[in-house]
Amino acid sequence: MTDTAANGADGKSTVVVLFGGRSSEHQISCATAAGVLEAIDRSRFDVIPVGITRDGEWVLESDDPEKFRLDPERLPEVVDNGTRVQLPDSARHRTVSVRHADGRVEPLGEVDVVFPILHGPYGEDGTVQGMLELVDLPFVGSGVLASSVGMDKHYTKALLAAAGLRVAPGLTVHDHDWRREAEGIRERIGRELGYPVFVKPARAGSSVGVSKANGAAELDEAMRIALAEDDHVLVERRIDGREIEIAVLGARYGERARASVAGEILVDGAEFYDFAAKYLDSGAVRLACPAAVTGAELAQAQDLAIRAFEALGCEGLARVDFFLDAEGFLVNEVNTMPGFTPISMFPRCWQESGLPYPELITELIDVARSRAEARRAHDA
Repeated sequence: MTDTAANGADGKSTVVVLFGGRSSEHQISCATAAGVLEAIDRSRFDVIPVGITRDGEWVLESDDPEKFRLDPERLPEVVDNGTRVQLPDSARHRTVSVRHADGRVEPLGEVDVVFPILHGPYGEDGTVQGMLELVDLPFVGSGVLASSVGMDKHYTKALLAAAGLRVAPGLTVHDHDWRREAEGIRERIGRELGYPVFVKPARAGSSVGVSKANGAAELDEAMRIALAEDDHVLVERRIDGREIEIAVLGARYGERARASVAGEILVDGAEFYDFAAKYLDSGAVRLACPAAVTGAELAQAQDLAIRAFEALGCEGLARVDFFLDAEGFLVNEVNTMPGFTPISMFPRCWQESGLPYPELITELIDVARSRAEARRAHDA
């Protein structure tokens, strides 16, 4: 089996940057790839850019950050160029190959780490992680269980609550229940939660499919939008509080995760932090980092973020989103593969904590390799 500590003939490690994917967050994943391709330390890493089209084809992509730069006028995407990237056919080697449109197969080299910067279903939810584990390819980020649980807001909340962490009051509604007993669900929402409420697809990110319902008259449309993205949704009471985020960085095997300084989402020109406010309207929100919190508040948020990270069994990285209200911190979500463009909150929080973006990428890759080596030693 290939030694995970071995480098290529040029002394560098080989990293597959995997992006795109079948989810509605395809274009955001591409924008994340642009940042990583531009900032990754080329003196240490050889890069193989692999894109996944919306139809699930794995293609060898251009090593060109500009091609995938986030542009509100033309969001980037992976298109089928006729190539097909082939993963190793067993755990006995780590050679990745490409089959060209003319049928010619070309080895791309031995891969040390895969960096799957995929967002949403079919990438962030444990599916790709399981495939990589089957062929023993080390990768950045959480494994199958934590990725799957972190992708589903219903199960995230259940585990966080079981770990003693405060979460938003709400309920989960499945599409088959909504079709059969919508009136009863409307009454229950009004009785148990009151209005306004936020309606969220359970397994979507980047605020895709999220709506605010100010009253019962708006609930049906909010449910329609959310159920178009997933077969079960969360309906949660609105929390009046500040939106605080902590970036968590997984440690090498045997060490504890680390938490960054706090960032804050300040919504100025939008009703809430939706997809358009995040990516299309630069004037709708401000990201303040470091956030204006007291030393005691920061220490509490960092401790809660690491507790949430550990409760889900996360590895590598995560962003833990809180509301800070009169009762203290409430965990809103745990993102196991957060937005990773240079201006996203996760890298910004670490930059303000003393870890610049290029060094953050290196640290994530080194941590992934360290943990893979520890697992190999344990299994030997």
